[in-house]
Amino acid sequence: MREFEITTLVKEYSFEELPKADRLLVEEARSATRSSLATYSRFHVGAAILMENGDIVKGSNQENAAYPSGTCAERTAAFFASASHPGMAMKKIAIAAWTRLDRPEGLPWEEYFQAMPISPCGACRQALLEYEKLYGKIEVILYGREKTYIFPSIASLLPFCFTEF
Repeated sequence: MREFEITTLVKEYSFEELPKADRLLVEEARSATRSSLATYSRFHVGAAILMENGDIVKGSNQENAAYPSGTCAERTAAFFASASHPGMAMKKIAIAAWTRLDRPEGLPWEEYFQAMPISPCGACRQALLEYEKLYGKIEVILYGREKTYIFPSIASLLPFCFTEF
């Protein structure tokens, strides 16, 4: 038997410490949350993807009463990016989320964002991983009011990822 450890490099920033380009991408992800359809969960998620040519493509979660028919913000953004920019690499993705559950009324909209970063679900990680395999690493920026995490790639979020088809 052999035992080994898997480690992932994660950089932690406050929003103000982020490089200007990353702050802009986070702002786009935050703005994308406003178009989410979160009728059931009331959990609004936005994603913004920086394309190789500098364009930013956004997506938000879209829920449906037939639960599996909805889609997450990350996949909405990735699928739209791929459809609108065929063959072009995705360089970075920023993700932000908020909810009004258990929050006092009257707070500014920005105060509803999650204090800690949220991470993509497994299905979104796999979908994004396939674009990363095709076009190269996609940096991941997970925004939270109190701290923001930056991961070097989608694969760093998905150890032992499935990439051989």
